[in-house]
Amino acid sequence: MANKINFTKAMIEGLPLPEQGKRIDFHDTKTLGLQVRVSSNGTRTFSVLRRIHGRLERVTLGRYPALTIEQARRKAAEINADIANSVNPAEVKRGRKAELTFSELFGEYLERHSKPNKKTWAQDESQFHSYLRATLGPKKISAINRSSVASIHSSITKAGQATTANRVKALVSSIFGWAISAGLWHTNPATGIKHNKEQSRDRFIQGDELPRFFRALADEQNSSMRDFFLLSLLTGARRANVLAMRWEDISLDRAEWRLRTTKNGTPQTVTLSPQAIQILRDRLPLEPTVFVFPGRGKTGHLAEPKKGWQRILSRAGLGDLRIHDLRRTLGSWQAKQGASLAIIGKSLNHKSQNTTAIYARLDLDPVRDSVNAATSAMMVAGGLTPDMGVVKFNRSRG
Repeated sequence: MANKINFTKAMIEGLPLPEQGKRIDFHDTKTLGLQVRVSSNGTRTFSVLRRIHGRLERVTLGRYPALTIEQARRKAAEINADIANSVNPAEVKRGRKAELTFSELFGEYLERHSKPNKKTWAQDESQFHSYLRATLGPKKISAINRSSVASIHSSITKAGQATTANRVKALVSSIFGWAISAGLWHTNPATGIKHNKEQSRDRFIQGDELPRFFRALADEQNSSMRDFFLLSLLTGARRANVLAMRWEDISLDRAEWRLRTTKNGTPQTVTLSPQAIQILRDRLPLEPTVFVFPGRGKTGHLAEPKKGWQRILSRAGLGDLRIHDLRRTLGSWQAKQGASLAIIGKSLNHKSQNTTAIYARLDLDPVRDSVNAATSAMMVAGGLTPDMGVVKFNRSRG
């Protein structure tokens, strides 16, 4: 074989450069198949060239001097050992190149599983971009192990977001679980990671906070945002359901809103209080529209109320309140007015009374009444008459 030399630092660095656009291969006398390819611009690249099953295969190792001669010889020896054990390293490497990155796997999961089957698919997308894209996204899925996922879970937990850490871990587990069922992968690196202990959140709008909250709503210039938060409070419905509220599902005469599907998989009829009915009557469109809160995005309805929520919280001085706490607020005020756990659970469409039990510990008042009484009580506590006649809301369309 031509151009056989003993690879040394001085020898490799002194190799002649070929003509412009050409390359020259030099073969090591000590290690079977090891060669260095010299290009006209001076780049020197180690590789192993071997005939495997009658086919000449090249496996690139890396560039000199980032990869030293000794490192190149060790890698070449490992490849030679694989070949001796009937493993084709070139085929293995080609398989790795074809392997999905985690970002690519998530894209498959989102389009093929999450969007068709989960009403909360947008939350999956948000969590991926917030917590996983930068850390796991570029990695091949074979490079992601339990330690990788545990590290992310731990860092989110240390940042004071124990519940979020659990949700992110659950998303990773769901992605890999789907990949296994779809035949795209064979192991789940999220398996076996200890779950953070979670505490039930019991935050709701207190009586002395309601006046500030309602005045902040009254000052909101975007009527869609204001009405969205008011209906979220007055119906106790989940954010996703209120965002996607359809006119065809509402009966103003019967004061009912029929939810075709909900988070727990069952339909629900939501009682509409007189205050909720008034908001809906004020929103009746001049031209037919599908959604109560139409939007310009892909869904056709309002998609993300976070900025409006932050404006209202800032005006009200209620920095620790979440949108989901509006749902909890209705249940809490039902408990204050004496509603039974069964009534609260029915109005909020809870499957389990254990979920509903959180409202019982918020107040020890006797249990007797339901949604309309709670709504009226909130209006009065907030400085409004039950028909919202004290603080006038700006009804201009936002």
